[in-house]
Order: sequence, then structure tokens, then C-alpha cells
Amino acid sequence: MKGRIRVLLCDDHTLFREGIKAILKDEYSIEIVGEAADGRQAVAKALELHPDVVLMDIAMPDLSGFDATRRILQTNPKAKVIVLTMYEEEEVINRCLAAGAAGYVLKDDPRAHLIHAIDVVNKGGQYMSSRALKKVVKQYVKGAKNSAVGYERLSDREREVLKLLADGLALKEIAVRLVLSVKTVDAHKTNLMRKLDLHDRSQLIKYAIQRKLIRLPSVPMPVETASRG
Repeated sequence: MKGRIRVLLCDDHTLFREGIKAILKDEYSIEIVGEAADGRQAVAKALELHPDVVLMDIAMPDLSGFDATRRILQTNPKAKVIVLTMYEEEEVINRCLAAGAAGYVLKDDPRAHLIHAIDVVNKGGQYMSSRALKKVVKQYVKGAKNSAVGYERLSDREREVLKLLADGLALKEIAVRLVLSVKTVDAHKTNLMRKLDLHDRSQLIKYAIQRKLIRLPSVPMPVETASRG
């Protein structure tokens, strides 16, 4: 018999965690193996418990859900992170994808969608709420038309820095990776953002997704599995 999907639940609201546990308690294929109330605790629990799937809130105290996701996947690449949030803005979605999240579920989605998402990502797939997916696709189509010209203006080194910034590395980490000074990396960052007319990291991540410098998951549309009365 196949084992149950071991889930780590990370959210700073106790009542919300209790609600999720109530939703999942009758699902024999799913087992809540631990809980975390802040980002650092989420990373520590993931390292201790080795869950199959992590349900991660974004607005976590001490360490954000973005950073917690990235750190969890660095220590346990086999884990699958599903962002469970109320945010559906494009910038937030893009940051989650860049951090390595395999799923994105809105907190007001139907119960059946969360259960389906856990099953999909546990099997190696990707899942995104239909509302979030529509926004990503719309932004991708809009931006893809304008991305080619600016990219051709970048030097090879600027392209390297762009990719590493989009992957979430800090300037100091990029400097070590490329054997450059932090000052030189910062200059490359300034130049490439000027050439591409980008003004912050969220725009840079969007651009990197449009150029396929970081992976935009191919995700299935949610399938309603609940019975209809």
C-alpha cells in the first residue's frame, strides 16, 4: 500500500492552521506531520521532518514565505512547496515561482482544489489556482512581445547577473559565484536594469520568466473533484 503524503503546514494564524487540519483530517492519503508559525520555524521543521509537501503562507513573521521556500528547497530539493495565500497579484505569484514553489492555491479556493493540488505536486506536477494562472498568462503574453529587443543589448556578463538576480541571489552571493567585487556586480545590475527599463526585483523576475531564464511551470487548470449535490 502506498504511504500517505506527509504534509508540513506553515501559517502564522493558529485558527487557519486548525481549519486546514479539519479540512484534511478525513483524507486518508494525507497526513499533517508538523506545523510552523513563522518562516524560520518552517525551515527548521522541514529539515527535521522531511515532508513530501509543504503548505506555505507568504506573509510569515521572522522570515518571509518566499525566503523560507527557497531555503527549504535548498536543503531538501525533493520537497514540494505549495503556496497557500490570499494574494493573487502578479508580482507575488512571480516571486513564488522564482523561489521554486510547485503550487499556488488561494485561501478561498474550494477544499477539493487544495486536496487536488497536494496530490498533483506530490506526483511531480505543478498546480496553480485558475485565477492566479489567468493573471500569469496575461502578463506573460503582454510582456513577451517587448522582451527581445532589450535583451540583445545586454553583455554576456549582464545576462549572467540578470539570471542570478532572478534566481533570488543577493549581490554578495553573485559576486562570489562570478568571482567579482560586489561593486562590479552592482554596476552590472544598474546597467542591465537601465537597458531593460526595469525598476525593481519583481519586474526583473517577470522579465526573466518572459525570457525563460527561470522556469515558468506548465500547470494544469484546476479540476473540480467534489461531488455535486
